[in-house]
Amino acid sequence: MYGSINYGANQYGQELETKNKEIELYRPDLLAYLPPVLRQIKEFKVWDDVVGYELALLNWKREDLIKQCFIDTATWGLSLWENEYGIETDLNKSYEERREILKAKKRGHGTVTKKLIKETAEAFSGGEVEIIENPESYSFTVKFIGAYGIPKNMGDFKDMLETIKPAHLGYTFEFILITHGMLKNNLKVIHSDPKIEGITHKQMKEYRINEINENEVIK
Repeated sequence: MYGSINYGANQYGQELETKNKEIELYRPDLLAYLPPVLRQIKEFKVWDDVVGYELALLNWKREDLIKQCFIDTATWGLSLWENEYGIETDLNKSYEERREILKAKKRGHGTVTKKLIKETAEAFSGGEVEIIENPESYSFTVKFIGAYGIPKNMGDFKDMLETIKPAHLGYTFEFILITHGMLKNNLKVIHSDPKIEGITHKQMKEYRINEINENEVIK
């Protein structure tokens, strides 16, 4: 048996199709080791081009292999990590989403505590999270306070939460959403324009777009 990784569940072949300019960063200057009189000879230039590229590719592969040893930098090696933690490989997910699932699963090994749930939630959301215990209702609340809006990949986070939380506990989520009033107040702070007071959401969007265009913030 050659291993437990299914063919097609790993992107190693795709990752090797790296642009030449990335590999060129690792190319040694072999001609620099030759006497100046030999550097202009055609055969030595060809030798430098061929051997230099092979050494660059070797160096790049070595660095790429080291990256697979760490979840935060792994790419094609993520499938190996997923196999280790019993996670089904889904190539439709981005590298970042797969890393979030792995880091949460890694944190999930061991006794489940409030701290563990907090760390798992923060691994998925990328921001600060508060866990509020509700003993009277046998539940807890996951409150995302480090970022506005609903974090991406919530479906995977819910699946992970179900695997690490005690079975008898329920849970709810709380998110911080940006309201129309909050946006309008921010505009009033930045611009002393009386017209902002009665501005609609659509007008606010157009106001911001016009402001960007006039000031050439985006090029």
